[in-house]
Order: sequence, then C-alpha cells, then structure tokens
Amino acid sequence: MAKELFVGIDIGGTTVKPGIFTREGEKLGNLSVPTPPLVDGRGYDAVTRGIDELVASVEAAGDEVLGIGLAVPCPIPADGDVKVVANMRLNLFGLQKALAEHFPKAVVRAVNDANAAAMGELWRGGAQGLSSCVLLTLGTGVGGGVVIDGRVAAGANGAAGEIGHICVNPSEPLECGCGRHGCLEQYVSAKGMVRVYREECAKRGQEPVELSGDTDTLSLFGAYQKGDEAAKAAVSLMCDRLGLALSIISGVVDPERYVLGGGVAGALPLFHDELEERFRHYVLSCSADTPIVAAQLGNNAGMFGAAYVGLLASEE
Repeated sequence: MAKELFVGIDIGGTTVKPGIFTREGEKLGNLSVPTPPLVDGRGYDAVTRGIDELVASVEAAGDEVLGIGLAVPCPIPADGDVKVVANMRLNLFGLQKALAEHFPKAVVRAVNDANAAAMGELWRGGAQGLSSCVLLTLGTGVGGGVVIDGRVAAGANGAAGEIGHICVNPSEPLECGCGRHGCLEQYVSAKGMVRVYREECAKRGQEPVELSGDTDTLSLFGAYQKGDEAAKAAVSLMCDRLGLALSIISGVVDPERYVLGGGVAGALPLFHDELEERFRHYVLSCSADTPIVAAQLGNNAGMFGAAYVGLLASEE
C-alpha cells in the first residue's frame, strides 16, 4: 500500500531543515544542512537530494510525497512574488518549480516562517486540536503568526503576523529597527528587555547584574527571581506592553489561544500571572479568558508547520 508523505522544509539563513511526516503529523525523519545559494540548479538539487534521502530512509518512493511546504524568512504577498529576502540568496519561484518537477505528485506551497511555526503549533503543539491561534516568538526580536479557521492569515502584502511592530507606545523617543517608534519589539524582545533593565538600573543608581550581552534575559530573569527591583520593573513593563498588544489582537482576530515561543517565553512560568492580569485589564471582557500558553515544538515548529501547509495544499 502506497504511503502518503508530506515534507516540511524550514529554510533559514544558515541551515535548511527538511523533515518528512505522515498525514497524522508523525515526524519520520529530518535533516539539517548548510543553506546553499538557492538561486540555480545546483542549490535546488541540494534540497531535492536531501528530500530523496529522507524518502529513502522510510523505504518510500518520490511519488508518495503528496505535499511540500517551504517555510521562508520573508513576507510572502498574496501573488507569491517575494520582494524582500534578508540574509540569504533565494529564488522562491525557481525552487518551487524544481521541487514540483522532481516530485510530480506533490503540491508545493510556500509560507512565511513565523506563520509556518504557528501552523506547526496548531497541528502538533501548544494549540493542537484548535482552529485558531496566534503565535508570538519572543527572541532577539519579536515574530508572529496568525491562524484563523485552520489557515494562515498572510495578508495582501505578506505582513500579517508582524506583531512585533504593533505600536504600543506612540510617545517612545527611541526609534525601532523598522524606523518607527514604540513598537512592541522595543519592550518585549530579549534586546528590548535588557535595554529597559539597564535604564531602570540607571534610574535607581544601581549596577546591573553581570550580563553576557545585549540579549541576556537569562541573567535578567535570574535577577528578577532574586528580587532585583530594576529587573522587576523591566518584566512588569514587558507584561504591560505585551498584554496591551494581545488585547489589540483579540479585538481583531479573537483567537482561541495565544502561544508564546522563543527565549524570553522560556521564562513564562515566572511572569504568566502578571501577563494574564495585564491582558485582562486591557482586553474586551468577552475575550478575557483566552489562554496564554507556552509553545511546545521549539525550533522544529517551522518544519512541522511547513509540512502541514503542504498537506492542506494537497487537499485543495
């Protein structure tokens, strides 16, 4: 009996991570290889060879691959014509064409990497069994993915899910990396939290704890646990700004669940209650009980989600 297989490919600036899955979402195998320039046959062949290796490892044939999803680190507009790709060389149309030719039974579909991660958490992670969720990745920056009725909301310009750039403080004098002021990312990313912590230390005339760098929230949360007042102020501001942003999102898409991933979210048990309180303070009362939970798939979320996007595309 022929297998039904689905491939999710998480394409990053340094690595390409393909994984092979069953229809039920069981991961049968995965690889991680350095990202080649994905602009010509040589680069495309490196990806197809990796998938061939995975297919062979489960004793299957290429025509048993029915869907392939590509999670890519850039906005994907409705027409699929990617205009901005950072930190890598990628011809998305060319790669999709090469995959479709190599796996003729497969439907190939591309999705933004943050949206893919949200789909992964919906399929097999923190929002499993639901039809809608919003994922926020709180790391060096802030990413996001929005799923409504089981489908990614990409937006006309591919910008749906740019949650890190919701404005939560119009009077902020510092400029965000996007060129605007008062973006969520300036307060809840690892970099933003460390900046606020240092500012709070300066206000109090205290020395900050030893930090390994500008994104060292591990040390910041350690200080928070020990009662450091500046750290407590930084975490409280983060909770307030994030609670406000989530309330805004609820007023637009009203998801069934918020899923938090990334390094900052690893400390969610420490600040969950305060975040929940601030969210309930700002949100419309009918959405106040929306759960806020931790992501479960870690760095594999994009791979899972890309495979799920490929699976759904094969059913259209």
